[in-house]
Amino acid sequence: MLKSRPCFNCDASETNKQTLNSVCSELPSLLPIVDVAEALLHMKNGAWFLCLLVANVPDSFNEVCRGLIKNGERQDEESFGGRRRTDALRHLCKMNPSQALRVRGMVRKRESISSVLWQMRRQLLLELMEILPTVRSLHIPEEAEPDMEPNISVYSGLKEEHVVKASALLRLYCALMGIAGLKPTDEEAEQLLQLMTSRPPATPAGVRFVSLSFCMLLAFSTLVSTPEQEQLMVMWLSWMIKEEAYFESTSGVSASFGEMLLLVAMYFHSNQLSAIIELVCSTLGMKIVIKPSSLSRMKTIFTQEIFTEQVVTAHAVRVAVTSNLSANITGFLPIHCIYQLLRSRSFTKHKVSIKDWIYRQLCETTTPLHPQLLPLIDVYINSVLTPASKSNPEATNQPITEQEILNVFKGLTGGGEAARLNPRYGITAQLLVLYYILSYEEAILASSKSLAAMQRKPKSYSPALMDQIPIKFLIRQAQGQQQELGGLHSALLRLLATNYPHLCIVDDWICEEHITGTDVLLRKMLLTNAAKKHSPVQLQEAFSALQGNHTQVLQILEHLTLLSAAELIPYAEVLTSNMHQLFHPGVPRRILQAVNRIWMALNMVMPRRLWVMTVNALQPSGKMVRQQKYTQKDLLIDPLIVLRCDPRVHRCPPLMDITLHMLNGYLLASKAYLSAHLKETADQDVRPLQNNVTGLEGPEVTREELKNALLAAQDSAAVQILLEICLPLEEESPPGRRTTRLLKNHPGSAACSPPNKPVKEEEEEEKEGGDGEEVEDSLLCNLREVQCLVCCLVHQMFIADPNIAKLVHFQGYPCELLPLTVAGIPSMHICLDFIPELIAQPELEKQIFAIQLLSYLCIQYALPKSLSVARLAINVMGTLLTVLTEAKRYTFFMPTLPCLVSFCQAFPPLYEDIMSLLIQVGQVCASDVATETRDFDPIITRLQQLKEKPMEQTRLPTTHKTGGGAPSADPNVQLCHCIENTFVEIINMSVGAV
Repeated sequence: MLKSRPCFNCDASETNKQTLNSVCSELPSLLPIVDVAEALLHMKNGAWFLCLLVANVPDSFNEVCRGLIKNGERQDEESFGGRRRTDALRHLCKMNPSQALRVRGMVRKRESISSVLWQMRRQLLLELMEILPTVRSLHIPEEAEPDMEPNISVYSGLKEEHVVKASALLRLYCALMGIAGLKPTDEEAEQLLQLMTSRPPATPAGVRFVSLSFCMLLAFSTLVSTPEQEQLMVMWLSWMIKEEAYFESTSGVSASFGEMLLLVAMYFHSNQLSAIIELVCSTLGMKIVIKPSSLSRMKTIFTQEIFTEQVVTAHAVRVAVTSNLSANITGFLPIHCIYQLLRSRSFTKHKVSIKDWIYRQLCETTTPLHPQLLPLIDVYINSVLTPASKSNPEATNQPITEQEILNVFKGLTGGGEAARLNPRYGITAQLLVLYYILSYEEAILASSKSLAAMQRKPKSYSPALMDQIPIKFLIRQAQGQQQELGGLHSALLRLLATNYPHLCIVDDWICEEHITGTDVLLRKMLLTNAAKKHSPVQLQEAFSALQGNHTQVLQILEHLTLLSAAELIPYAEVLTSNMHQLFHPGVPRRILQAVNRIWMALNMVMPRRLWVMTVNALQPSGKMVRQQKYTQKDLLIDPLIVLRCDPRVHRCPPLMDITLHMLNGYLLASKAYLSAHLKETADQDVRPLQNNVTGLEGPEVTREELKNALLAAQDSAAVQILLEICLPLEEESPPGRRTTRLLKNHPGSAACSPPNKPVKEEEEEEKEGGDGEEVEDSLLCNLREVQCLVCCLVHQMFIADPNIAKLVHFQGYPCELLPLTVAGIPSMHICLDFIPELIAQPELEKQIFAIQLLSYLCIQYALPKSLSVARLAINVMGTLLTVLTEAKRYTFFMPTLPCLVSFCQAFPPLYEDIMSLLIQVGQVCASDVATETRDFDPIITRLQQLKEKPMEQTRLPTTHKTGGGAPSADPNVQLCHCIENTFVEIINMSVGAV
């Protein structure tokens, strides 16, 4: 239809163009644009008209291209119409280059009009040849190898304005060849090789171009087919090695192509072809199928001609470290190359020292942390400890020296101000070196047996070095930068929990959370300029005048509490050295509390050094004059040194709180120290095992058991000392009153009172001692606070290891402390698990202690389990009644009969059993009473009447006199009094409850 119209048979003109655009836009149903495109193919300037038409209707581009491809047939590709169809598609792609690949995909999918594809390939080739340098040099360049063939053509440098386009063309050809399956012609292969081996300027784009060219050579090694081309590639690779440093320094890009070249060489040497394929795909930005067999020729060139393993190793050490290495620097860096060489143990094989390079790179780091740093440290530690081969056990790398480590922390160990003013190394470098030290020590302990078997003993870092590193301060700094440090903070916490558990006390973390909240802002608001001016010298002078002037010390200490933990470090030595002056009478409580707060703040940044100074400062006055002071190792071996302090500390709650904190820390540290010592001396077990024919691991088990026994004895001794501290001193309570005060809340305390003292006499003594009791209350104020602190720590120890609770109670402690321990230690309920075992012990003292303990537990925890254990105790008491001698019967039942009151109070169903037991004990005792005390015979009758008619006896007295009025020394008589008093107290309790 369109061909019959005159306007479509004339030459192109402006009028025809406007007319055609108007008709197609206004009458789309009458003249579909696809049909118009087909008609335009028959015109002289049809392709030009079609481009104009599509430009005015841009959304029809895909539709027009799809129609042209669909209507084209394979058989008319070489005809005049087929050439016009191909020309039209080529013009459309040239007009809209972004859709060229999509059009090519349509053509390939239809498997028609292959000439379109050919034209497009031809166009790409022309564009490629346009950006190639036009001058060929047929002579050997100055930098070429001497044995290079003279007829090899080398293109000169690539122009800077063509570099970006050249990179795009390379990626396009990679996609066509790797994804679309395009097989290049000889001409295309030659031009591509010439482009890839051209030399761009030293710019970031040039570095990117060289990296892409190198990866394309690896991905499509078939491009190199002739010896001349292979020698051209080798010469270009040699140029890469030579110019790598210049490119990096001039372009300012840290990740240059030299690291990639070195990394590929290392992968070839270790036969990690899959890693090379992954590297190539990552650099090109596309997933390409590369067969490992296609890399065989490149592997030969790399490993035999360019980079032998020794050359790779020697070159890697000379590569400069990456300055300010962080995760922001992408690409392939020297650290990747060193990591692979360490994994393949190339440095140890060729005896090349890599320690200095590792150290320099760790020092040249910043945040955000580069993800390759931690794996690098781990593989380096492995290369230091584990030989490359069994035949050469000395083939290991050297560890970082102690002096180099101290240089990193220089300034941090001296004080807070020095650490903040222009530190030589950043916090990232310090944390990485700390991670290295902790991982190194852990690796030595973990591989101690294998090292002992190889008769190797790597050098460990000295305790003196570890004491100079502010571990807690660094961890606290890392806690605020967890996002930037990646997994370093969590890795450090894991190492601390294993090797330094005393630095991971939960109370410290809670205290830090409290201090790092809004309190920081409040302190900054209250901190005046005058408060900042107090120096350690002024604090020392104020302490020297403490007895005459409390105000000056208090003012300075209150100002110091407003400072941050790091700012308090210079005051630590002055504060601890003057702690003994706080024992003087009349020191205000506010001063003691201020010292406690400052000490706790310092504990967050320098706990280990602070603990040693504090322990030495709190020693008794007789020991203060000695020249030798306790060291960190002394306290790790014997943590109980902490409790051998001045006795006045035991009645000073703020200082006792500090002491208990140190004791808990050193108990944990001692466990880690002994475990580490056991592993360090593993060679002592290997030697006997080598001579052991049976192969039994006897020595190992024995040493482990000895260590556990020592730790258990250590913990139980600490608990026993702390419980002894909780007992009132003689001056804190009048004679004969201590037991009554501690047991005043016990239901059976009245039955425990001496039977030979009348009630009136006791009441008179109570009246006379009224004034003394007020004094006792004031004296017990500090004691009660100390008891609460001790109970809190003992509770934590029992929860951490319930076996300690069992051991302590099997050892026993004064029964006066039972009300305190049961009420003040929440974890005492676990004793219900082993009380049956304790009652079953043959020693009478342990059986008495178990029943007394159970009586308090039944009141505190009236549980079904307590009921069953109480019933067991009653049965045991009945059994012992029949087997004990007269003397042992008195020893056993006098302290245990009052416990029946508690059983009855907690569990009324036990009333009948307890009454029956009391009557049985009374019968046995009454039968043994001497003839001069035969007036005790009616005791059984009275007990029976009390049992049968308890309601008729109202508020019976709890004491009973003998007929003669004089107290009897007969044990059976005293036991009868105790039985009757216990009986009466149970009845009074029952009547009162009703």
